[in-house]
Amino acid sequence: MAGADGTVAPAPVAVLRGTPAAPDSFEARIVSSIPRYSPEQPVAGVIRIWGHGHAHLPWMRPLIMLWEESFRKFHPGVSIRYEMHGTSSGIPALFTGIGDIAILGEEILPEAAAAFRRAKHYPPLGIEICTGSVDVRNFDYAQMFFVHRDNPLAQLSLAQLDAVFGAEHRRGPGNIRTWGELGLTGEWADRPITPYGWAIDDSFGFFLQTALLEGSHRWNNELREFVHIYRPDGSIYDHGQQILDNLAKDRFGIAVSNIRYAGPDVKPLALALKPAGPAYAASKQTLIERTYPLTRTIPAVVDRPPGLPVEPKVREFLRFILSREGQEAINQDGRYLPLGPDFAAAQRRKLD
Repeated sequence: MAGADGTVAPAPVAVLRGTPAAPDSFEARIVSSIPRYSPEQPVAGVIRIWGHGHAHLPWMRPLIMLWEESFRKFHPGVSIRYEMHGTSSGIPALFTGIGDIAILGEEILPEAAAAFRRAKHYPPLGIEICTGSVDVRNFDYAQMFFVHRDNPLAQLSLAQLDAVFGAEHRRGPGNIRTWGELGLTGEWADRPITPYGWAIDDSFGFFLQTALLEGSHRWNNELREFVHIYRPDGSIYDHGQQILDNLAKDRFGIAVSNIRYAGPDVKPLALALKPAGPAYAASKQTLIERTYPLTRTIPAVVDRPPGLPVEPKVREFLRFILSREGQEAINQDGRYLPLGPDFAAAQRRKLD
């Protein structure tokens, strides 16, 4: 609709709302143990934030608005310029000088870090500010592993998963290609394992290359890869849903996906960092406590030249995000999860 001056107002955009954490929830209790924000110096000016967002789906906008509103109670002269055009826009905004903070929708990809280093001749500084969600789409949900409901397995270690999904078995002595090699007997013993997963060039695949395959780019040749299918009506047949729909029809398969897509014919596995255990299922508690071996986090990335401090208004804003008030805003937004107190303290020390 045109205004009185002839300009056209932007179309309203949908806001993806979360469910605020209950006052007696684990995430609320854990945040109550994080120190409150105490400014170290007064700051003012515009903070330009780039990264995880979309022209029509402002994923981070509600959370950043909460942060800005609370931060301005301490620093009324600060305002936020929201330039969230997608994770891939974040790092380039830093090394070209048009952004102050890049908030990404996933861990820093090696290619993005390498591009920054080529431009600036030193690495970017990453500060983890949120824990990935359990099952909220587009909010770094937990990568979980599933088997068919008939499969007797209840848990696996990262070494076993590396041996199943990868081809270089960097965590163990050899590849695993049959269920018998995972200890199953009877009809299972000689049956080959069919792995299902994301496309290996998807950002989820890149995460697994780092976090599971220990940097290997060689996958099991039998891996069945899935990408989103865009239907004529505009809806999406999500890759995560496709993966578990196929696993539901394959008693001898194993899959990486997320619990949001799980039906009655598949079951999630608990994961162990070490072969001797313990194993943990993905939950809000195990993600926040970082006991789930494939916990994901959301970084804020800044340009800090070696030997120089972080720019004051940027440093104060990141200190605020890592405070009780900043993490309470995450709980209020209800999509990402907060950090645990020890991990938040470790991130604050990076700013010193």
